[in-house]
Amino acid sequence: MRTSINFDDDVHFFASIYAKAKGIGLSEAVNELIRKAESAPPPSAPEIRRSPNGLPLFPPTGRTITSKMVKELEEGEFDPEKFA
Repeated sequence: MRTSINFDDDVHFFASIYAKAKGIGLSEAVNELIRKAESAPPPSAPEIRRSPNGLPLFPPTGRTITSKMVKELEEGEFDPEKFA
């Protein structure tokens, strides 16, 4: 079936590189990529741990989120490098 579609530049670039690497045309590459995406297993839902009172918990990282960090984040001064 013939149809026209518009790709974002990065998608077109990726499909073109994929086609060249496989030695196939762009249409065949797009078909192949769509079929791969279609047959891929669905992503698993993230496991969300909950506290005894039902509130969702952050994943355990060994770090403590302080009220100072929250205040900096609210004020727009939060530096993720200091948090990491």
